[in-house]
Amino acid sequence: MAVRHLLEVDDLTPDELARVLEVAALPDAPSRPLEGRGVGLVFEKPSARTRNATELAVVQLGGHPISMRAEEVGLDGRESAEDLARTLSGYHAAIGARVFAHSSLERMAAAAAVPVVNLLSDRAHPTQALADLLTLVQHFGDLAGRTVAWVGDANNVFASLALGATMAGMAVRAACPPGYGPDPELLVRVSDLGGEVVVSPEPLPAVEGADVVATDVWASMGQEAQAAARRRAFTGFTVTAEVMAASAPGAVFLHCLPAHRGEEVAAEVVDGPASLVWAQAANRMHAARGLLWFLLVEANGR
Repeated sequence: MAVRHLLEVDDLTPDELARVLEVAALPDAPSRPLEGRGVGLVFEKPSARTRNATELAVVQLGGHPISMRAEEVGLDGRESAEDLARTLSGYHAAIGARVFAHSSLERMAAAAAVPVVNLLSDRAHPTQALADLLTLVQHFGDLAGRTVAWVGDANNVFASLALGATMAGMAVRAACPPGYGPDPELLVRVSDLGGEVVVSPEPLPAVEGADVVATDVWASMGQEAQAAARRRAFTGFTVTAEVMAASAPGAVFLHCLPAHRGEEVAAEVVDGPASLVWAQAANRMHAARGLLWFLLVEANGR
């Protein structure tokens, strides 16, 4: 049987996504498949939430996480992505990697003998999307028929959320300035899943009547040189109280964090009663635990 990996949310079927969320919602995993085993976690990009969440998820499954920083592995410098994956496969039950280039993950997955999980790449952030959906399920229950509106850069976080939300039966909208809209290929993938991303050039039409308003920083890690230009481009795309007021009654706010108050979101929103960001952050751990359990027990039977 071929090894199942999770490089993007739609590597799961809708039923498998529901199963991952079901297991993630449990107070404890159904079993501890990592007893006496390790998981290698490669961090080409530094991390706070992802490292804490994934390491503790491994511990809760009975395993031992070993995190490696960029300078310790020298991905494609000291040794190739393929050689690193082959080496780590000899030690660990699974590999997680937070990288700059998505192609690095694809190459690791092609060479690895164990499941590889995308902990973030320039293309996708599937474990974040799982945490987002888990948070929304906990808050709303069934997500079918709900609407999520994204405000800002249609980046890797948006891409994974758009796919996951579509798989969960949600409608997806995005408000993006010119040049920062969704990748055309993503729109095709969402369409193939039976959904659509309705794109707007300004926030208010996108958030009108939406159940969820979500955003992310205007300049992600590795885009620091573009920060000034992006601040100019995203003028008017701050999620303010006025923007939230246009959403549906009882709408909630999501942000993957860290948040830059006064830029992509107003302090009164991220710290306000509609904000679920702290539950969302905590759910990174539960989502990682549910995903790892699913990959190790049901998808790969290890």
